[in-house]
Amino acid sequence: MTRGPTGRRPADTADTADTADTAMSADGVATTPLRLRDVAVVRDGVSILDDVDWDIGPGERWAVLGPNGSGKTTLLRVAGMRLLPTRGTVEVLGETYGRSDARAVRRRVSFVSQNILRGLRPTISAHDVVLTGRHAALESWWHRYDEDDHRRARQLLKDAGMPEAAERPFGVLSEGERQKVLLARALMAEPELLLLDEPAAGLDLGARERLVVYLAALAADPDTPPLVLVTHHVEELPAGITHAALVRGGRLMATGPAVDVLTTDAVSACFGIPITVEHTDGRWTARAAVADA
Repeated sequence: MTRGPTGRRPADTADTADTADTAMSADGVATTPLRLRDVAVVRDGVSILDDVDWDIGPGERWAVLGPNGSGKTTLLRVAGMRLLPTRGTVEVLGETYGRSDARAVRRRVSFVSQNILRGLRPTISAHDVVLTGRHAALESWWHRYDEDDHRRARQLLKDAGMPEAAERPFGVLSEGERQKVLLARALMAEPELLLLDEPAAGLDLGARERLVVYLAALAADPDTPPLVLVTHHVEELPAGITHAALVRGGRLMATGPAVDVLTTDAVSACFGIPITVEHTDGRWTARAAVADA
């Protein structure tokens, strides 16, 4: 049977089609995947985030863009219940940060970042890296895996276009290949929310485009949970991004449908430079606006 990039079987009943797009709280009640209200993060007297209100709905694919130091990664860590804010309300998958078991919620949220890449042993195989996502571990020998787990890991690597890399050491893979393996690892846990922190950072043009194609396939797959992609560059956004947020100075300057947010005026204001933004065939480009001679 054909499977999508998440490695799951396509939904074949009304019930499974509904649950694929609907987050559930621990008691089985349908809920909004993410809701932030009046969120602030202050460290050593410095405001990193301030006055953040943000909602992510079922099935949405978000891009978060902003300059270096604008608070994007901090925002993602708060959204994944990995950083308790100084002020405000954080509701993830129907659970409230500070009132619920954050460790249990984190197991339902997959987080892809450079920190995970650095924490993995270079000699571990790509297949075993994907397996570790089942329990959010760093070593496959920490847990037991059955044949279904191994089959799913192989399928996820195949969907990522890397079936031949299964037994290769993670440390010898290219940067682009590692990012695909990390995405497959994130999907191994069948998360209800997927958070990606600059997955294309440091990739060359070819590797970036191969990754963006894979991300577009994930975005198009109805079995993919709501996702958030943090980046500095609109060129790294895959087709299928539905919503966008612009961050500057720890505040959300704009949120909403991507075509309404990723405009020349809004992106220019966010990055502090005149930029022309264009959207063609599902992809975005940006270049410095050239003043009239």
